Amino acid sequence: MKEIILKGKAHKYGSNVNTDEIIPARYLNTSDPKELAKHCMEDIDTEFLKKAAPGDFIVAENNFGCGSSREHAPIAIKTAGLSGVIAKSYARIFFRNAINTGLPILESDEAAEKIRTGDKLEVNLARGEIKNITRGETYKAQAFPEFMQEIIRKGGLLEYIKKT
Repeated sequence: MKEIILKGKAHKYGSNVNTDEIIPARYLNTSDPKELAKHCMEDIDTEFLKKAAPGDFIVAENNFGCGSSREHAPIAIKTAGLSGVIAKSYARIFFRNAINTGLPILESDEAAEKIRTGDKLEVNLARGEIKNITRGETYKAQAFPEFMQEIIRKGGLLEYIKKT
């Protein structure tokens, strides 16, 4: 299988970024991914969508995606065009929802500590390798097993199940 390589710029946040900051509850009256994406991260960074470009990454500290268990949060991130999230740790339900919706997420203490907003990144999911092109550094994360890479390729668990 071909390796998944993702490239984009970093947008750095701290610890305990919760699902209400990722997609505010006032927008949960819709399940339309495009509508959710229009409000991605707006309660933590009102300029986020103006700064973010397709392929970019959210980088955070500990416990990213804490709070409610809504799938809307990873859907909003993915549909906003981001490549994925890199953090020291995730709320477990966010982790599961991200994989189920096809959003790549990586855990790496070193990457979360050293990456800064604006750094250009290249991520290899099969190797669990995060290259910081701006700083000339490489960080290690857990590699994605082949079946999880296939879930990402297919766009989420439901599409993966339909096509296997």
